[in-house]
Amino acid sequence: MSVEEETEPPAPNCFRILIATDNHLGYLEKDPIRGNDSFQAFAEILTLARDRKVDFVLLGGDLFHDNKPSRKTLHKTMTLLRQFCMGSNPVAFSFVSAQDETFKTAFATVNYMDPNYNVSIPIFSIHGNHDDPSGDGDLCALDLLSAAGLVNYFGRAEKVDDVQIRPMLLKKDGGVKVAVYGMGNIRDERLYRTFVGKKVRMFRPKEDTDEWFNIFVIHQNRVKRGPTNYIPETFLPDFLHLVLWGHEHDCHIDLEQNDEKGFYITQPGSSVATSLSEGETIAKHVGILEIFPDKEFKLDKVALKTVRPFVMGDIVLADIKLKARQKMDEKRISDVLCDKVDEMIEEAKQQWLAADDEREEEDFPKPLIRLRVDYSNFTTLNPQRFGQRFVDKVANVKDILHFHRKRQVNTDKKSKDVGFDVPITLPDKLDKFQVQDLVQEFLKAQNLEILPENGIGEAVRLFVEKEDKEAISE
Repeated sequence: MSVEEETEPPAPNCFRILIATDNHLGYLEKDPIRGNDSFQAFAEILTLARDRKVDFVLLGGDLFHDNKPSRKTLHKTMTLLRQFCMGSNPVAFSFVSAQDETFKTAFATVNYMDPNYNVSIPIFSIHGNHDDPSGDGDLCALDLLSAAGLVNYFGRAEKVDDVQIRPMLLKKDGGVKVAVYGMGNIRDERLYRTFVGKKVRMFRPKEDTDEWFNIFVIHQNRVKRGPTNYIPETFLPDFLHLVLWGHEHDCHIDLEQNDEKGFYITQPGSSVATSLSEGETIAKHVGILEIFPDKEFKLDKVALKTVRPFVMGDIVLADIKLKARQKMDEKRISDVLCDKVDEMIEEAKQQWLAADDEREEEDFPKPLIRLRVDYSNFTTLNPQRFGQRFVDKVANVKDILHFHRKRQVNTDKKSKDVGFDVPITLPDKLDKFQVQDLVQEFLKAQNLEILPENGIGEAVRLFVEKEDKEAISE
């Protein structure tokens, strides 16, 4: 369904919602080539919301990439929100639940009902792990946008060890009722314990309880990255109809049903690539969700056209028939890798052209290229020097190459275990390693008597991720 075909606003008996997540506004904002990528994709999303005449936009967290976005990023974001979301078009649904239970601000009102604003497309968003509340005042960037009347920030838990989630109740004259539950990011291990302790409670509407279409917006690990470093789908209640899952950047927007609980899950993924990992190569999409009476619904996925193409490949130097003396010949190896990168650039171009018949070859943007090189028994190259050959062809010239080699099995029984193990044979997983994971693994092997291990780990996380200079001293 093209945008041109969908010009009529939704009927009174239909909710039309644009769903997206992990926009990471401000990512690499100082990069001369990629600095505008996140804003370009977000502008496309807002354009789509306006053209499709959606009732509102629902975001699943990590609107910003940094916990303390720069003034430049905030200015660009606020400009886009004012450009696309303000206007005289009336909002066609009612907010029927207690607003002060959802919006914990000085105004305690949804922005489109504020008499001081003309809002045509309301945006509702939870926070993610990148833009969560922290520091003095325990505020986040979404608090600023909320105070300015640009975004409706919801889903913040008052107590992380006793989470109470009350829905936003939205209703149309045609009889469609939607209950939107939201839970901003909480550290996975802590939230896992809270779920196990049955301290996560979701309250249902007292009136017409079974007539509401229930949506839950969550921003947590969906993939198991440790014993408790994720949230199992089965932890969620079975009265839900749809779960919008943020945080995971792989785009799996097609509806997946949980067989045990019965609800459906959609995982839109990020709108901009923030790492050179396998999951980011999947085509980026957002969704247009339509909800009808009797809790019927459909999800139309829409591919984003402004996203920079990304191709990842592998090469094993041992598979290339080189003479023994050529294994240490940097020029010969460089030539082989250059040929491979050129092939990947051409592949990215063909994929980009095939995605839209109206595209012209001269408009092809510089792609992201990631070549993983198994250099076992070969010499390596300087990745940055190698990248200079592709300054006019590739967006990420500094990290095109990723060298790795097969791990050598250590037969020395006297070798000591350092306390944690990094899988050097899995370079794609290295991109997902976090500092706090390594700190936690190391601290588990220690026996601290004065300072608590969990406290140090959390302080290091806040210091590194949130740039909270007072985290360790406190």
